[in-house]
Amino acid sequence: MKAPNQEYLRSTLFGIENSLISTVGLIAGVSVGVDDKKFVILSASVAIAIESVAMGVGEYLSDDAVQELDKIKRHRDNPLESGVLMMISGVLAGLVPLLPVLAFDYPTSLYLSVATALIVLFLLGYVKGKLLNTNPFRGGIKILIVGGLATILGLVVGLIFEL
Repeated sequence: MKAPNQEYLRSTLFGIENSLISTVGLIAGVSVGVDDKKFVILSASVAIAIESVAMGVGEYLSDDAVQELDKIKRHRDNPLESGVLMMISGVLAGLVPLLPVLAFDYPTSLYLSVATALIVLFLLGYVKGKLLNTNPFRGGIKILIVGGLATILGLVVGLIFEL
């Protein structure tokens, strides 16, 4: 198997991890804080759109700056392509926890949203381990724990501010 481009892999993994973790945390917190499916969908949709664009633009600008400085021979990749990969991966990953909210009512939507996001986070870590020839199970558990902590934080914040 050909080794993946390190910079593109990093951008894609970061986009997926960041969007899954922040979107499921937002959905969990908002779902327990308000009993309004439209509000949860609106909140998650805005977060996915804004975060994905912000991640893509941030990736592009930071990669471009590194290339301009030429102090680090980090890569010869296209910063625009790296930014677009991060943006697209962010949108697609953000949809994972949002789709159950679109299809089901609370509290089923919350349970499915959290469960699917955590499963995908584990699978992402597992696949990353396979691609990088490290322990895939350990990689899956590591990302699952980090994502789980963010989800718990979202739930706690939602419960504190329950409307």
